[in-house]
Amino acid sequence: MSFSAVVKDELSRQLSPARHCRIAEIAAILSMCGRVIFDENDRISIKIHSESISVARKYFTLLKKSFNINSDVSVRCNYYLKKRRTYIVSVTEDAVARKILYATRLMTPDGEVSEDYSVTDHVLIQNPCCMRAFLRGSFLAGGSVSDPQKTYHFEISCSSNEKALQLSQLMAQFNIEGKIILRQRHYVVYIKEGSQIVDMLNVMEAHNSLMEMENVRILKEMRNSVNRRVNCETANINKTVSAAVKQVEDITLIRDTIGFSELSDGLREMAGLRLEYPEATLVELGQMLSSPVGKSGVNHRLRKLSMIAEELRCHGR
Repeated sequence: MSFSAVVKDELSRQLSPARHCRIAEIAAILSMCGRVIFDENDRISIKIHSESISVARKYFTLLKKSFNINSDVSVRCNYYLKKRRTYIVSVTEDAVARKILYATRLMTPDGEVSEDYSVTDHVLIQNPCCMRAFLRGSFLAGGSVSDPQKTYHFEISCSSNEKALQLSQLMAQFNIEGKIILRQRHYVVYIKEGSQIVDMLNVMEAHNSLMEMENVRILKEMRNSVNRRVNCETANINKTVSAAVKQVEDITLIRDTIGFSELSDGLREMAGLRLEYPEATLVELGQMLSSPVGKSGVNHRLRKLSMIAEELRCHGR
């Protein structure tokens, strides 16, 4: 089971004790994947279509708990799409369907239904608890989240820009930045930052999934930290080795051309030690001198030897 499916399964089993929150979640599911059907006698029926059994189960339970009704559930298999199943939950009784639409603010008192089933009445989602429920229902019906082992990506796909803006604004109420992009005629609200996705899981009350993702994030951050330290230490070692090789080359050039006799006592002793101990650090070389000096003193003498070698190269000696 994918991480996205795990999150949805957890959310499908999370049921708010407050009726107003359950209605907000029903409204979100209907807005994302619902259809309102009028027959020739102007009777109404409601259907939702989803490829996720978690969505169908949650919607069925919400209707039962909030309106004490049993909706019809059917399954359709599309053999042309690798036998993919579509779950359909229907409310066919006109009076019950109207009651649900009025309660979810998807139908006006005049019996009008917005073309894209947008929830425009903010009374339905003015409380933080109802905002959480609405975001939870929206994710269940139209969202996905990537496996945190691979990458961090959370998104909810909407049929209109208005719905996407509404979700983005609701996320902002919890200090979460949901960005919007147009993808194949759908407006997608997405989050890329791991910590923000964790916050979003907390908002939707997917606490088990949140802990799983946090564990993955901690391990990844520890691994990245270790890798950075190893890379830094490796770079420092390579730099030190390269510098030592250059110093040995310079001192060898001096020895083979003018010899060490023209060098001062300090430089002569340093040159001899570097040739004898090519892998020693600057601190170790300083401690080996007859009159020990610090790292900066050793570095100063080696730079002088390097300058002498460069002059010899320039004069072709």
